[in-house]
Amino acid sequence: MMSTQLSLSSQQKPLPHLSKADWQAGVWALRQCGQTARADGFAFRNEARTLRNETRVRTKWDNYHNECRLADRVTEVGRWQEILRRCLRQVEAEQRDLAAEKEVCEQELENIATCFLVEAECAAIIDRRVAPDLVDAEREQELKDETAALEAHKAMLTERCHAAFEQHNRLEEAACALRQATRDQDDTLEIDHDNLARDRHCASITFKPDPCETVNNIVPYESWLEHCRCTKLRGDNELASSAKLREAMQVARARARNDLTAHKDATEFAMRKCVYETQRAKNELEWQKANLKEAMARLHKEIEDLTRALRDKTECLMLAESRLDNRKYRPGLEQARDEPMVGLCDEVLQVRRTMQELLEKLNHAKATYNGMEDLLVATDRDLSGKILALTAAIHCLDTHKRFAMGDAVPFSTETARNVALTRVENEVPRH
Repeated sequence: MMSTQLSLSSQQKPLPHLSKADWQAGVWALRQCGQTARADGFAFRNEARTLRNETRVRTKWDNYHNECRLADRVTEVGRWQEILRRCLRQVEAEQRDLAAEKEVCEQELENIATCFLVEAECAAIIDRRVAPDLVDAEREQELKDETAALEAHKAMLTERCHAAFEQHNRLEEAACALRQATRDQDDTLEIDHDNLARDRHCASITFKPDPCETVNNIVPYESWLEHCRCTKLRGDNELASSAKLREAMQVARARARNDLTAHKDATEFAMRKCVYETQRAKNELEWQKANLKEAMARLHKEIEDLTRALRDKTECLMLAESRLDNRKYRPGLEQARDEPMVGLCDEVLQVRRTMQELLEKLNHAKATYNGMEDLLVATDRDLSGKILALTAAIHCLDTHKRFAMGDAVPFSTETARNVALTRVENEVPRH
């Protein structure tokens, strides 16, 4: 009896079967692909690690270099800012010094205006004189020279003041440029300090639309450096020009003061000389007047004596004529020309001749006296003029003493005078 148990099926999948060699080839191919993939992965990972390391290092060094550049830029801008600020302080100090010097120069001009008033007052005082004292003496010439010197120094100091005003404006322009440069550098330093304070962990960093965009007003570094140098050079040039101008103003003021002081001394010497000469002429006239009065008194007494003598001679003549006339009445032969008659006739003739001489002398004395009276009147008139001229000369001298330039003050010692002239007050120790 046949068994009904089924045997295993020997049917296979309807797929192509590979040979062992093909299978081994496939395994080898997979192994090679795996090795290649692992090698490629290792190479990729190595390259990625290298790239990460290189980019990290490059980024770090780029950041470090840029921070160094920013720090160097901050240092450079700060150094230039300090230079410009120091120059600005010097310019501002020079402005104050120049303004003070200009004020002193203007004060000198006011003093010159006062001197002009003194000159005008002196001229008005001199014009009070009357003839014959209206003479162009040395004093008038010195006053004219002094006025001409005042005009010259006024023009010179006015020009210096105008130059100082223009120089002050140029200093102000340089100071404005320095202030603007320092303000711009303040803003630049603030921005760069803010950039230095930031890092990649800051919350204020963001993406920007176009950070590398070139702005319209950007300038090259060389232009910025040249601008800083030119600003500093402009300030230095204006400082040098201002210092030179201040020195020129000081020299001009000192020269004007010395020149006008010399003119003042010469004018006052001429005034004192005029006072002396006028006083001497006045004393001479007073002496002449006193002598003239004394001579007139003596002459007046002599006229009185002559008048008395003439009156006496008149009586003597009347006596002699009366005797002669009485002798005419002698009778007869008694009318002899005897010695008494001859003597009386001689006496009459002699008395008449004497009276004529006395009368001539009296008339001459009266004429002389009248001439002396006229001379006395002229002397009085001239003496009044001399007194007026002397008063005017003394008043003019006292008025001219108000003629002063600047801070010209008397010094107690020669040392104080030398210290003031050399301008070393701050270097001399104070006790």
